[in-house]
Parts: sequence; structure tokens; C-alpha cells
Amino acid sequence: MEILSDNLQQYLETHCESEPPILQAINRETHLKVLKPNMLSGHYQGRLLSMLSKLTKPFLILEIGTFTGYATICLAEGLSQDGLIHTIEVNREQEEMLLLNFEKSGFGDKIRLHFGEALQLIPNLNLQNIDLVFIDADKKNNYAYFCLVIDKVRRGGLIIIDNVLWKGKVYGPETDADTNSFRELNNLIAQNELVEKLILPVRDGLLVVRKK
Repeated sequence: MEILSDNLQQYLETHCESEPPILQAINRETHLKVLKPNMLSGHYQGRLLSMLSKLTKPFLILEIGTFTGYATICLAEGLSQDGLIHTIEVNREQEEMLLLNFEKSGFGDKIRLHFGEALQLIPNLNLQNIDLVFIDADKKNNYAYFCLVIDKVRRGGLIIIDNVLWKGKVYGPETDADTNSFRELNNLIAQNELVEKLILPVRDGLLVVRKK
């Protein structure tokens, strides 16, 4: 998943905030017990998500794709005093691990966990004036998620989409369906005049979008 060299990645991690103990534990447990542990945000990207959340001090966050809760906790670190994060996960088998991780993190009372298909759940959550959205779920629906949440995000709010460089394939010769899907996503958002956008070459690429 890393597009950066191992040496550069290690240097970046050494020169950012340390990984909190609870996240170190989630990192280890995910690699020991869960399939596709590389889906975890990890140390450096996690600190970036935490920083963006702390800069915006969100009252309301929506996360699409919880996995084992690592990024959820990173985002929760920046919540305002009465803030909440709603997070959606399709895999109900993760429930016990997630609830335990959230309780241990100290943010359990600020996290609302929902299970099911995000395309069906989001309209029923009736969320408005969202400050920050993090999209890290099934990749084929990335643009559908963007379209579904853009009107729910307040002006000045952020939408962050993970994996948009897709292992470097989006700027290579590959023409498989997943790669073309990310190319289309990046192109459509680049042409969208309602938002400011910036792709950060972090891990597998983070697209940061600010609603004007």
C-alpha cells in the first residue's frame, strides 16, 4: 500500500507525533487477527488524520469504512467537546473488536457505530452540516459516496478519500477496472468547481477536498 520508500516512510514516522499506545495495540491486533491488515491507516497517515481533525475541531464527523477502528480513533482525537463521529462498517463480525477498541480509547461515548451498506444507511442517518467526512470503504462506490455527502457537508468542511493513487497505478499504464475507477474519481473531483482539492502522496494517496 505504501507508495513511499521504506526509508522515507521510516523517517517520516520518526519525525512526527508518536503512535498512541491504544493505536499501537490496534495495529498489532489487526495484523494478528484480521484479513488484509494493510487496510489499516497506520502510524503516519493516522497522525495526519488526527492533525486535520484537530485543526478543524469538528462537531460532526462521518466515517465510511470503520475496519478495526484505527482511523476512527485518530479522527475522534480532534472532536470538539460535544462532538460525535458516526462510523459505518459493513462487516458485522468486527463489532466486538470495535466496541472494545473504542472503549479502551476513551472515545467510546463520542462514537456511534452503524453496520450495513453505507449507500443505504447514510440517507437514513439524517446528518447535516457535517464538518469532516472520511471515505475508506469499497472503492467502486467512492464517487457515489462523495455525491451522497457533498450536500450534507457544511461550507468549509472537509471530505477525505483514501487510496486515490491506487498503488501508483493511476499515473501508470494500467487499465484495469479499479485503476480506471480511481482515475475517473480523481478527474471528476478535479473538475468540480464547488470544492478545493489536493492529493497528498501519503501511504496510498489521500484526496483532501474542501467545500467552498
